[in-house]
Amino acid sequence: MSQTRIEKDSMGELEVPAEALYAAQTQRAVNNFPVSGQRMPRAFIRSLLLAKRAAASANGELEQIPVKMSEAICQAVDSLLAEDFMPHFPVDVFQTGSGTSSNMNANEVLATLASRLYGEPVGANDHINCGQSSNDIIPSTIHISAAIELQNNLLPALTGLVSAIRTKAESVDRYVKTGRTHLMDAMPVRMSQSLQAWADQIEQNITHLRQLQPSVQSLAQGGTAVGTGINAHPDFAGAFSKALSAATDIPFTPAKNFFTHIGSQDIAVALSGQLKTTAVSIMKIANDLRWMNSGPLAGLGEIELQALQPGSSIMPGKVNPVIPEAATMVAAQVIGNDTVITVAGQSGNFELNVMLPVVAKNLLESIELLSNISRLLADKAIATFTVREDKLDEALSRNPILVTALNPIIGYLKAAEIAKLAYKEGRPIVEVAAEHTDLSREELQRLLDPAKLTHGGL
Repeated sequence: MSQTRIEKDSMGELEVPAEALYAAQTQRAVNNFPVSGQRMPRAFIRSLLLAKRAAASANGELEQIPVKMSEAICQAVDSLLAEDFMPHFPVDVFQTGSGTSSNMNANEVLATLASRLYGEPVGANDHINCGQSSNDIIPSTIHISAAIELQNNLLPALTGLVSAIRTKAESVDRYVKTGRTHLMDAMPVRMSQSLQAWADQIEQNITHLRQLQPSVQSLAQGGTAVGTGINAHPDFAGAFSKALSAATDIPFTPAKNFFTHIGSQDIAVALSGQLKTTAVSIMKIANDLRWMNSGPLAGLGEIELQALQPGSSIMPGKVNPVIPEAATMVAAQVIGNDTVITVAGQSGNFELNVMLPVVAKNLLESIELLSNISRLLADKAIATFTVREDKLDEALSRNPILVTALNPIIGYLKAAEIAKLAYKEGRPIVEVAAEHTDLSREELQRLLDPAKLTHGGL
């Protein structure tokens, strides 16, 4: 038996793998773009199929295609989503900038399956793509996939991270540690204060991401080729959003201006910018964990992260902070992805942005990476570290900066003199202050109590 078959499109004939569900236009894209070997993300393809289902439902309702055909297309989508559909979508990310190849890939696959179910030919362009253009379905799918992953994946992961940090903060509230500014010793803080600051950082990111959700959930669908809505039923955009909302439990709406959503990717750029900010927060938390865990003998050694794997192929017994290290690499990747999306966002030439596939790929990758690393940080770093109280107390007892609390009593210059002397002689600040002020040792111990100093005030 032949391993290929002949398919035709408007450009002529070519060979397609015999068992492939797709047809000529997909094969042309496979032939034309052997660039990276990276396919469009699974979340994007899944959302594209959901969009095709919503379009078929809307077109059936609006009598643009027969109802039975609409039902066959919807059934074809459902059958794909129930299995591993990715082998049917081989087009490289680095393809035509409108994503037309991926749109036609979906159209051809669904046309093949729907034709079998319907019992008559279902056209990839005339029926599956009815009322649509690549120029509105691909920008819409970017928003749909980002909205789904944001609501179902990233926001729950970040919320879980906040919960883990706050729970840990409560359990370590009694520990007082040396604060650090410029990586140098500073006034003491409770360990819970450091952790609550992390939690608030992540909560701020959650708030800002939620503020973007209504914009992300607004869709270009209905604008077709350039934003005018040519060849789409006047009620198609509303019916499409209604059907999609019902299928996803996410309130999607037609864009107020289709031209804006087709000609630009400003919303994706804004979302990516907030993902970058979230990555920066993750980087800060991960690096704080690495510093606090450092040593354990020659570093700070304030905490001990859970030992997850051997840390060296040559140094026996070495254990490294692998989860925070992975988190810093995720953060770096997300920051890089944002740069790509920023450049891509500038490629909105007149009525169409022509770097859509790479926007989709990087946006969804950033969401996935941040979701996964947030869960790992929560479960395998934050929740499981232990505190080394002996190291905390040792550093606190030798911290000359505690003398700051005496500023209102003895003045800044006198306090600085005492601090320098304590540091030079390696002696506790209480001893040096007792020798160089009129304050009693009992009064100094009260004034310089590290736990008391974490509450602020005079």
